[in-house]
Amino acid sequence: MVVKMLDIAKFFDSKTLYLIILSIIEIGADFSLERYANYGGFNFLGLGSLGYAGVVYFLIQALKGSNILYINNMWDGISSITETLAAYFLLGERFEHPRQYLGVILILVGMFILHK
Repeated sequence: MVVKMLDIAKFFDSKTLYLIILSIIEIGADFSLERYANYGGFNFLGLGSLGYAGVVYFLIQALKGSNILYINNMWDGISSITETLAAYFLLGERFEHPRQYLGVILILVGMFILHK
């Protein structure tokens, strides 16, 4: 049990943490820009633009000492999981078919296989 916990802890290296932060910021930026696109309000445009500046910063940090192939695939997986959690818990969205939840689990498994 302790060994399993250490393996999970290794998964959250600095690059992965940068990508998690990046993905959370991206969700906020996306929500703000969607709000701006549908309702206007320069404050939403400003928040969305500022959020994407943060995305660029954390992407650069994650790329240091790595490559695009690895970082982009991990970003896609992490972004998919964080946006799924946000949609599920914040927006109350649900999948139509139970097998779709299996797809999310397979994304998680793929990220663990991809991780160095």
